[in-house]
Amino acid sequence: MTDIELTAKDPAKLSADALVVAVAATEDGPRLLPSALGGKALTRLAKALPALGVRGTVDEVVRVPADEDVAADVVVLTGVGSLTGQAPDREGLRRGAGAATRSLSGVGSAVLALPADEVDDVAAVAEGALYGAYRFAEYRRTDPAPLTRVQLASPLARRKDAKAALERAVVLATGVHGTRDLVNASPRHLYPATFADHARAAAKGTKVSVTVLDEKQLAAGEYGGITGVGQGSARPPRLVKLSYSPSRARRHYALVGKGITFDSGGLSLKPAKSMETMKDDMAGAATVLHTVLAAAALALPVKVTGWLALAENMPGASAQRPSDVLTMRGGKTVEVLNTDAEGRLVMADALVAAVEEGPDAVLDIATLTGAQVVALGARVGGVMGTEDIRGEVVGAAESAGEQFWPMPLPRELRSSLDSAVADIANVGGREGGMLTAGLFLQEFVADTPWAHLDVAGPAFNESEAYGYTPKGGTGMGLRTLVTLLESAAGR
Repeated sequence: MTDIELTAKDPAKLSADALVVAVAATEDGPRLLPSALGGKALTRLAKALPALGVRGTVDEVVRVPADEDVAADVVVLTGVGSLTGQAPDREGLRRGAGAATRSLSGVGSAVLALPADEVDDVAAVAEGALYGAYRFAEYRRTDPAPLTRVQLASPLARRKDAKAALERAVVLATGVHGTRDLVNASPRHLYPATFADHARAAAKGTKVSVTVLDEKQLAAGEYGGITGVGQGSARPPRLVKLSYSPSRARRHYALVGKGITFDSGGLSLKPAKSMETMKDDMAGAATVLHTVLAAAALALPVKVTGWLALAENMPGASAQRPSDVLTMRGGKTVEVLNTDAEGRLVMADALVAAVEEGPDAVLDIATLTGAQVVALGARVGGVMGTEDIRGEVVGAAESAGEQFWPMPLPRELRSSLDSAVADIANVGGREGGMLTAGLFLQEFVADTPWAHLDVAGPAFNESEAYGYTPKGGTGMGLRTLVTLLESAAGR
């Protein structure tokens, strides 16, 4: 990952390949924002903005040659959007920093002279810079390397709280990058057993312990959902439990992640085009893994248990069939009407296992329904569940710079999940598909405070990169979950 450090030195005098400065969009035209950069260089740049065609909109990045008053080779003008009062909002700073570092792939070093006069601004710029500098080049023979080194100019560089904010940004970026790497990995290489091995390796040397149940243990433990979904693949399922248990923990949160390492739809086969991105169907499990690791890295005084429900949904000779009835963990029976509604089956088993330990709250995250994308688009996740926990998720998302929209669980839709032969069916009517999926999961959490995060769209960016978000895996949801855990810890 890109190295990053704070500096109180004059950014114009720092030797680097690029100097990044912020431009905001205002009613009076583009404005070069005051920062640690000043003097003649700032004045000349400000006058040149109209001639350069710079507008200051989010995701706009323009490179210009540096003049004699700047030690860097080039100056990068990055847009941060409209101003909130006299300053851009913090998500604008994140996106501006991220768009700049993303554009600097193949460049060795950069100095960021964006507004960073407050600790929260330092955090936002550092996060955006690190998220934007991400590259996944596992399978490329030649690919420009990400930005190697970043110096973030701030008058707060020597303060402990600013240094702590930078350290937190590094932890978050490590988690986001790790999540993206897993989502971007080929399903040829990432399948339930190798995912479990990766979790063990990632937790080694940390305060997170890992327990893995294989297919025989899952069958013996009556995890009918995970076993049923995985039985059509030559690569059997796994359930991974991650435990972070600090002394004097204030609360216990359980996190459950959907880990379908490839989703063909099973016998209810998807169209070929719809399978192209189905390596991303384990994004929830990847997010949970790295959220637990981040909680440990931040030494949060909260117990966190993560559950990764891992299976590959394939149409092999032994695959489950529409009309099969599964007995889930805890004894509830489910009639499988559509084998492509498999995520809720593995999640149900993991939710029951999580609730058995008596956590204060359980949160699950999954690329669960195409209906989520229809309802909320590709950048906004849906959150359902117990009202107070749902509200905590929305609040944490706002603080973290992610977008989750609260959705209802209408009681009248529950009847669409009724089965003539089992306790419940795995699909309901076409209308409100995201909501009926939430209602299905609700059946497996008993009275435990709970929230379900559907990130089917935001977990994987099929469009062009923007801001600090690359094409492919995004890591969306990790920042929200970590922020929520920090709030529970009183931070």
